Amino acid sequence: MAHLGTSVLRSSSGIDGGHRSCYFHAMMSLRGKPRMRWILAAIGLATMLAVPGVANAIANGTPVSDGQYQFSAKLTMTNIPRADGTLYDSACSGALVAPQWIITAGHCFHDVSGNRVGGPVPYATTATVGRTDLTATNGYVVDVVEVRQASRHDVALAKLATPITDIAPIPVSSTSPRTGTIVRMTGWGATSSVNPTPTTHLQTGQFKITRVSGSSVMVVGYAPEANTSACQWDSGAPYFIENPDGTQTLVSVESDGPSCPHDKQETTARVDRLADWIQQTTA
Repeated sequence: MAHLGTSVLRSSSGIDGGHRSCYFHAMMSLRGKPRMRWILAAIGLATMLAVPGVANAIANGTPVSDGQYQFSAKLTMTNIPRADGTLYDSACSGALVAPQWIITAGHCFHDVSGNRVGGPVPYATTATVGRTDLTATNGYVVDVVEVRQASRHDVALAKLATPITDIAPIPVSSTSPRTGTIVRMTGWGATSSVNPTPTTHLQTGQFKITRVSGSSVMVVGYAPEANTSACQWDSGAPYFIENPDGTQTLVSVESDGPSCPHDKQETTARVDRLADWIQQTTA
């Protein structure tokens, strides 16, 4: 899956490359999420910042069929300022958790020093929801107007300018995740750390929970491959349980991980301990 992209990796498409999320990640935890480490090191920036990096669109995943997982969201950020006055573009993934709110990684919204920020959106950001193919015209493209940051988790809530009322938000889990549980992730990141570019078709894959800590859920690739993994621009991508009745329950969001594809552990930010905060914020 994709982490944040950075302008350091700006491609011919005009979108900055990077790890799980944006330049913030790449420069922060060097993952862009840590996945950004190899990129930053290569350009002598590995010592700049220390925050979660960016993720890609899911390496070794599969395309999502039209109409599936409509709560999935792509966040597109433009003209993000750097300390030297230059600008870059980036992207993150996320999920609709209330008609007017998208959940994503906290590090997707930051200042020029890479510090997470809340309040009015710090740079132009749009959310694409209800669309599996970016070349299609269905779904919604809505401006993000406000950001709320969780205090101790790499989680943020992005408020939309107008509510989306005909797509069901994904319910947020209020119970602790269990190791061994299989979860699914959907993301808009790259499919490889080699010459990464954001995917134009929503990707998905399955993962197994290996460890649960106070603020994180660790996962490893499960299907379709053992090295199915998050990539650049996947930061904030939802990990969710698929219930027997066909519904889904959000467990965590993409935060950080190694360069994709990989068969190592991926760090995701758990949401069950934020359930009350999410409900109060989005009410």
